[in-house]
Amino acid sequence: MTTLNVSSEQQAISNGNLNESTVTDDLELLLTVLPPRIADALEHVGDEYRKDDLIELVLDLGRRPEARYQKSEVFLSEAEVTREDLEYVAERLGQFGDDNRAGIERTLHRISAIRNRAGDIVGLTCRVGRAVFGTIEIIEDLVQTGESILLLGRPGVGKTTMLREVARVLADDLRKRVVIVDTSNEIGGDGDIPHPSIGRARRMQVPTPTMQHAVMIEAVENHMPEVIVIDEIGTELEAGAARTIAERGVQLIGTAHGNTLENLMLNPTLSDLIGGIQSVTLSDEEARRRGTQKSILERKAPPTFTIMVEIQDRDRVSVIREVSGAVDGILRGRPIAPELRERTADGVVETQSPQEQTKVTPVPAQTMQELAEELDVTDSLPRIASINPLTRGRGTAERPVRIFAFGVSRNRLEQAISTLAMPATIVRDLREADMVITLKNYYRQRPRPLRDAESRGISIFVLRSNTVVQMVNLLRDLMKDVRTEDIAEASIQASNREARDSVTSALFETEEAINSVMDGSPPIELRPQASYIRRLQHQLADRYNLGSRSRGHEPNRRVEIYRGESTG
Repeated sequence: MTTLNVSSEQQAISNGNLNESTVTDDLELLLTVLPPRIADALEHVGDEYRKDDLIELVLDLGRRPEARYQKSEVFLSEAEVTREDLEYVAERLGQFGDDNRAGIERTLHRISAIRNRAGDIVGLTCRVGRAVFGTIEIIEDLVQTGESILLLGRPGVGKTTMLREVARVLADDLRKRVVIVDTSNEIGGDGDIPHPSIGRARRMQVPTPTMQHAVMIEAVENHMPEVIVIDEIGTELEAGAARTIAERGVQLIGTAHGNTLENLMLNPTLSDLIGGIQSVTLSDEEARRRGTQKSILERKAPPTFTIMVEIQDRDRVSVIREVSGAVDGILRGRPIAPELRERTADGVVETQSPQEQTKVTPVPAQTMQELAEELDVTDSLPRIASINPLTRGRGTAERPVRIFAFGVSRNRLEQAISTLAMPATIVRDLREADMVITLKNYYRQRPRPLRDAESRGISIFVLRSNTVVQMVNLLRDLMKDVRTEDIAEASIQASNREARDSVTSALFETEEAINSVMDGSPPIELRPQASYIRRLQHQLADRYNLGSRSRGHEPNRRVEIYRGESTG
């Protein structure tokens, strides 16, 4: 890789002599502002330390000067940094801004100061700025869609470098009107004339970091951009300005503090970038339909950025093509796997779709359409849609069956599992599941998670209604299909079949009464039961927000279901 000075770099850009291996860092200009002894030491550091891998120089008062590379660090001198060394650097730089950052004119280098209480400089971080041409090939198709894109990644991973290249490609190759809002002159370089690496893109400097949001709005109102490029969105005002810009139809390309989508969701300041999160209270009927609690978290609005790119390494990214769907999936406990992209050593970009990330050999099963048609003409109890997972080595204490519940109440499913003492666990990730349990209504709609389960060969089982009895019957049917010695040890140690049948029958009667009362029937008395069964009946009525009370005396004490609050 060749290091170019300013003039040769401008000539290379104007002549179009840039390719994916072109890197410009103007390292000679950074050396001119360093104390001669430190600059000389950096020039003669060992051969194992490549200049192309240099990230930053750290000069702290009273400590040895240090050079940090991609995978190592080295001390440049045994002599400690003095105040004279720090003053030597500061005198040769532009003025430090409110954010304690300065630069070298017409370069991308950034020098950040650490000050003591009196305002004196006691430390400097000299960050090497590079323009790497060709870095956006890994996401170029996304940039060309015109959608707003948010780049995430840890510090130093290359977010700003990629952002700078995106601005150049949009302005030069796609001939769009691009405006860069450059808060610390990191994208366009220091000085009034922007660095050649941004191409034809225009650059608006920000006088102070607290004014970044105002300059963002000014850029839209005064200069009619098609694209706005912004680095380090970090405040609520900036997030609000970004939403305003996106709502005006301007493409946004930006970066934000955070490594993953989950980080942004947990950040109340920046969560608006992905639509915002709010607590919603559902009606009783809607909560029962969804099989959730009444208070849930939901996305507040459409996301400002429709595409998110998480930069894992310089040549590896994960892409979330639909941020709204990904946020909704996480809130519902069903996260969507991102698309993985990696640039190989020969420059080829390899893409791995979410479906390819988990290799599964499908097993024979009815298609969803066939089962939907079958369910349309029958009103039978649970139908098995594919192969029993207990026949494939699951269902033991060491290897419990992993169940993914889609549209089914987790609390009721856990109660059914507990009733049968079945060795099973409920998972939140479809990729970990051995089987899926869903409802007839959901199954007919063919939602994406169920289509994914079918493509992965995961067993799908359908319930007619979201009741404990239906779940118990389904799980018992699965257990009946397996030889006794293959059933989990916990199932063998469960209470005898007669007791289980009594519980199942009592719960079935309770749910029938609940349905009748909810349809407007007067209070209904159930058959006399033992105290532990009555307790389950009271709990079941309470789940549906119906009242229940025990009447009579032992051994004929029984539960009555009615509209109202429970009295025990």
